[in-house]
Amino acid sequence: MNAKNRAQMYAFLSKMFATVLDEKLIGELKNDRAILEMVLDEEVEWFVTTPLPELEEVLNVDFSSLFLMHSLPIESAILDDKDEVLVGLQNPVMQFYFEHGYELNLTKSELQAPDHLSLECAFMQNLILKNEVEAQRAFMQKHLLNWAPMYLLSMAEMAQTPFYRGLCTLGAEFIIADYEGLC
Repeated sequence: MNAKNRAQMYAFLSKMFATVLDEKLIGELKNDRAILEMVLDEEVEWFVTTPLPELEEVLNVDFSSLFLMHSLPIESAILDDKDEVLVGLQNPVMQFYFEHGYELNLTKSELQAPDHLSLECAFMQNLILKNEVEAQRAFMQKHLLNWAPMYLLSMAEMAQTPFYRGLCTLGAEFIIADYEGLC
């Protein structure tokens, strides 16, 4: 996969895991058959034919259940035995961002943890666009690979909708394949 497509995939994953989907984004997804086929496989018709208000409700209930109630998509919360979310420079991910010139202003974001899956995917997109291959490899080895694929596969099993089941599986498989492509 070329750098442009890799960056676009990380941008897509970042957006999908950031927050609940709004009506506008769901409408855009309904009109993008290529993305739906990539995420949903044989369940595209479910997404396309479900009325927008109903689809928005079931997707947002599933997102909230998976990523807000069951288990936050935050590296330090997943890997730390104390289930603590580390903030600021005490967070190793924030240190990595800082060392690679990535400025993260969490005051403008609903995502208050620098190691949220959405932000880690956005960081990977940034590294790809800057063509920093060694930093990509190091970040994946030290951070993203250590938790995201296992976490996403667990969430796929818990997902109530085909969309989040497919998205979580796609995310896990992509991250693993992307790392293999870097080696």
